[in-house]
Amino acid sequence: MVKKFVKNDKKYWEFIRELRNHPDVKKGFIEQEYIDHFDHALYMQRFGSYFYVCLVDGEPAGYAGVLQGDIRVATHPKFQSKGVGKFMINELMAAHPASFAKVKVDNEASLRLFESCGFNKKYYILEK
Repeated sequence: MVKKFVKNDKKYWEFIRELRNHPDVKKGFIEQEYIDHFDHALYMQRFGSYFYVCLVDGEPAGYAGVLQGDIRVATHPKFQSKGVGKFMINELMAAHPASFAKVKVDNEASLRLFESCGFNKKYYILEK
């Protein structure tokens, strides 16, 4: 399995949108609304240069990015539990070492991922 971490390109925008809307991935994000083509294109035009895509044997397997220091990451379910997420976080941190992650307390997979990359829990945000 050959992994590459490449800068985001317009050819990956739809992959990122579909992954972000995937029901198995979406539940891990804080904001879970459906992302349509138009809104996603606007978002990518504005922030797409802050993202990277992980290719596994040439196939898009996930994406990661940093916006205002906050890490955004998602791995396609087909590639989960194969080291893709850890590879992306480690690559991202090499380029953006001061970054941090906001993770939902019930998102156990993301908590395990970030902790396996050396992150420590620091804050809890409580809401009513």
